[in-house]
Amino acid sequence: MKQRRKFLIAGGVALAGLFGGGAALAARLANPCKAALPPELANHELVQAAWEELDPAQVWDAHTHLIGVGDGASGCWANPRMDSLLNPLDYVQKLFFMNAGCAHRAPRGQVDAAYAARLRNLVEGMRPGFKMLLFAFDWFHDSKGQPVRERSTFHTPDTYAAALVKAHPDKFSWAASIHPYRQDALDALENAVQSGAKAIKWLPAAMNIDPSSPRCDAFYDALAKHKLPLITHAGEEKAARGDDLQHLGNPLLLRRALERGGRVVVAHCASLGEDRDLDRGANGPWTDSLKLFARLMDEPQYRDTLYADISALPQINRTGHIRTVLEREDWHPRLLNGSDYPLPGVMPLFSTAKLARLKLLDKTAVPVLDAIREHNPLLYDFVLKRHLNADGKRFPHGIFETRRFFERNAEK
Repeated sequence: MKQRRKFLIAGGVALAGLFGGGAALAARLANPCKAALPPELANHELVQAAWEELDPAQVWDAHTHLIGVGDGASGCWANPRMDSLLNPLDYVQKLFFMNAGCAHRAPRGQVDAAYAARLRNLVEGMRPGFKMLLFAFDWFHDSKGQPVRERSTFHTPDTYAAALVKAHPDKFSWAASIHPYRQDALDALENAVQSGAKAIKWLPAAMNIDPSSPRCDAFYDALAKHKLPLITHAGEEKAARGDDLQHLGNPLLLRRALERGGRVVVAHCASLGEDRDLDRGANGPWTDSLKLFARLMDEPQYRDTLYADISALPQINRTGHIRTVLEREDWHPRLLNGSDYPLPGVMPLFSTAKLARLKLLDKTAVPVLDAIREHNPLLYDFVLKRHLNADGKRFPHGIFETRRFFERNAEK
């Protein structure tokens, strides 16, 4: 009961911030969802410097979540438990996600359209040619390959992501999400390829996928055949349910996929939580997930197949690992930038001031970046990462020019 009261209090605080319960509290918790940047921010030297040496047509955000509630015939779905204060953490989580995507005040029947419109607005705030890679999101499936709605958090159909890309090809590309246990998994993959998908997205703990299972082999072989990369979460998962399945995010489980010859992108560089060191047995010691990821990155046989994205690294719960990733310059040719949108719009998740205190960002950049974030969290995330600095080590421009990586499957 005490824990439940704590959650309800947290929910009340979030609600107050998002719906006007005090201006100061709202400023700290809620995305103000302002429109286009004023000229003094759009033309600021920090923004101009961020685009130097980059070809905007090659700059794709490689990690963008497309979510919705299913109105407007999108086919999206959000678990009904997230609409009840009897489930305060779920309720607040959905509220923050919808606010981050500036869809929280949309009229009934227009929520999904508002989320998609905000995506287009944010892309328009970048340089012409820039695109977002939109992620579909498959259901949780049981061991028989059947979808289980009550264990799912969100669902975004491949068809919806593909339709948005077809309607706005100058702004978006997309990644399909296909559970490998599905009886139609290979057919669904073929359809996704024919519809222009550039990757496959998994979140093992939230979907109930064991990447080390032989059940995935045929799917891995098909991915390699189509030269389609697998983008999969590793390390602890916070944004979607899967508390009892966190072990499925162990980076070492990805060896099976790598050994089948396809490309694997480890989301967030596995920069959160601990996993068992399975190389020392099933009950091996708990080890920082990033260290297990680093072990894979350092194994020479995976140099051409193992990659990672730097999405979410600036979040307050991951900042301790930014310096490590910046300093590992040998990894940089295999890193891809992504924002993990809408999370840059969840205001409490980021602290630019903390990054300055950690000597990873010049303190003079803090007010400018914070002002940019109020208008365009996507641009904020991009400009912030372009200016991160660990004793002179920075993310090179190649990390941000991700388009070539995703268009390899189109090469002859």
